[in-house]
Amino acid sequence: MTVQGKVVAITGASSGIGEATARHLAAEGAAVVLGARRTERLDRLAAEIEAAGGEAAALRVDVTDPGDLQALVAAAVERFGRLDVLVGNAGISRIGPVADLDAEGWSAMVDVNVKGILHGIAAALPVFRRQGAGHLVTVVSTSGLKIVPTQAVYAGTKNAVRTLMEGLRQESTDGVPRTTSISPGYVRTELIDNAVDDPAVREQARRNMADLGIDPVAVARAIAFAIDQPDDVEIGDLTIRPTRQG
Repeated sequence: MTVQGKVVAITGASSGIGEATARHLAAEGAAVVLGARRTERLDRLAAEIEAAGGEAAALRVDVTDPGDLQALVAAAVERFGRLDVLVGNAGISRIGPVADLDAEGWSAMVDVNVKGILHGIAAALPVFRRQGAGHLVTVVSTSGLKIVPTQAVYAGTKNAVRTLMEGLRQESTDGVPRTTSISPGYVRTELIDNAVDDPAVREQARRNMADLGIDPVAVARAIAFAIDQPDDVEIGDLTIRPTRQG
């Protein structure tokens, strides 16, 4: 597999899809550079990967800070000599009708879900250009494919990123970078934990997620599949959801 030997940086790596991706890629022979705000979890994950024979580094990353993304990319280059893939996975959700006027929540989603991806591109693209190769894999969402009430702004941020990645793809027909958008459906993660203020609604959402959601490793395998393609093949968009999801 071409995953073996690649250097992959991952944001939002302390849990859920990011953690599963780190474990899966490391098991396939990639060196992983882990970024997230919860450093205790990150350090534990990196230690477990190394104990299993993998290669890993970890540092605190808040994707709303451009400097943190620059540091993540620099850490990959300093530790492993290059950066082959940046997986933009960090994201937040605030669920509620637009009429709730949750301006603070809207701003937070734009800062993390949109600007966070832009900060990653700004950090990684110059390195990719110097190397003559690189791959941006971005975790989007099926919420941007099927628009439903209470998710308008969240879906808007995800579709903004989808549009951004398609535009970058058309600007990068020399293959630097390759771009991939991964759209997961219901996945068993912690995303819902801070998405809803009402405790009863939040608990119901958690139960629905537990009942319907697929294991994050399924998304990790999809990311590995996209990375695994030859340099002249680009998986532009990939949707992965539970078979029972409508």
